[in-house]
Amino acid sequence: MRYPEGHKGSVRATIVAKAARALRAGGLAGVSIPALMKAAGLTHGGFYAHFENRDELVSEAVLAAAHETAARVLSPEIGDLDATLDAYLSIGHVEHPEVGCVIAALGTEGRAQSKPVRRAFAEAARGFVRLLETKLHPKSAAGTLSDEAMRLSAQMIGAVVLARLVDDPALAARILNAAKAH
Repeated sequence: MRYPEGHKGSVRATIVAKAARALRAGGLAGVSIPALMKAAGLTHGGFYAHFENRDELVSEAVLAAAHETAARVLSPEIGDLDATLDAYLSIGHVEHPEVGCVIAALGTEGRAQSKPVRRAFAEAARGFVRLLETKLHPKSAAGTLSDEAMRLSAQMIGAVVLARLVDDPALAARILNAAKAH
């Protein structure tokens, strides 16, 4: 049976989207290819029709998750910096890593991965800082990254990671509010 044009690309995009969500929820080592393919409604054997190996899928999933965060929290349409901080430094973001920032969810695992996956995390991290730079200094020269953008990026990501680690919702909220205040 012949599939319509674009079918393979559509299936690949579905697999990447399911992987992006599952990896943020379960960690880089916590999700198997068979489980990912099952979540996408496909067989394990079909994986190799779309990807050369697991690293290729994980790399694409990391970048897809980063683009989701950029569109949802960091894009110009979201509004000013305060709106971005409110969206990113929220209890909802803390409680739902599966749809949140891939850097906050998996960044600490990224360094121990293969070179292609590390490159994807590096690209995601640079993109995060660049988007914050644009929020802070809309007219800054392309490629310029201020210390302010780097500090704020680290503060935002660190606050979400720390808020996820504490076992006290009130303390988690205080961490997020403290990061917003500075």
